[in-house]
Amino acid sequence: MNDHNWLVEQFEAHRNHLQAVAYRMLGSLSEADDAIQESWIRLSRSDTSGVENMGGWLTTIVSRVCLDMLRSRKSRREELTMVSIPEPVTSHQDGSDPEHEALLADSVGLAMLVVLGNLNPAERIAFVLHDIFALSFSEIAPIIGRNEAAARQLASRARRRVQGAETTSETAELKRKRELVDAFLAASRTGDFEKLLTVLDPNVVLRNDTAFSPVSNSPVVHGSQAVAMQFAGRAQGARLVIVNGSVGVIVAPRGRLLFVLELTVADDKITEIDMIADQARLHQLDIAVLND
Repeated sequence: MNDHNWLVEQFEAHRNHLQAVAYRMLGSLSEADDAIQESWIRLSRSDTSGVENMGGWLTTIVSRVCLDMLRSRKSRREELTMVSIPEPVTSHQDGSDPEHEALLADSVGLAMLVVLGNLNPAERIAFVLHDIFALSFSEIAPIIGRNEAAARQLASRARRRVQGAETTSETAELKRKRELVDAFLAASRTGDFEKLLTVLDPNVVLRNDTAFSPVSNSPVVHGSQAVAMQFAGRAQGARLVIVNGSVGVIVAPRGRLLFVLELTVADDKITEIDMIADQARLHQLDIAVLND
């Protein structure tokens, strides 16, 4: 076997792993594919005679490619917007395991990808490599151009955001809000109108964001009956998260985030629902994964 064929064999043997790394870092299958292609180009131009751990070496290459892509995206002010993540996984190219791509998005989680998209590139790389792929900080440090202590700090800061540690300690109040919003979403999905009325305050106010065209004609909706009608039979793509320190909802059918709902709760009833669909406003939100 010549050197080229050997490199192809090694690269294909690690392709699924590399795609998983790139997808978690970039949140986009198409961009992950671009990163894999660029990694192959760099591999094919490199001297690998001294490489003892090809899997680790390739992980380093794809990580550096992804870091470059994230930095370029940020410099163009095109950071990963929540409207585009994660892309639905519907194909299994290059002969990969048919279950591999189908499980990829679920293994990361939409809510986590939303949070990862709000991290800076170095934080994101450090967290993904350490917490998801178990690389040591001594391995991560040269990839992100920091020392080991700095890499550890970046991963720790990212972890707090992902886990919601700064805002989501499971207090009794938070637990009650979470249960209330869970009930609201369950009733919305099943179209249980009466159950919706039990969780909504009679004078609840829904403020729609006119940036979301389906509701542009009704910017404000008053009263539990009218608000329940807006949600009954919907919310199939909704997920619980922490929004600005309180329980909220991201609505993302088929993996495409449409808007965020901020909910105000008083006396165990939902009293206000604020929709945010404008992309500039979405970028200003502090969103964290709500621990299961």
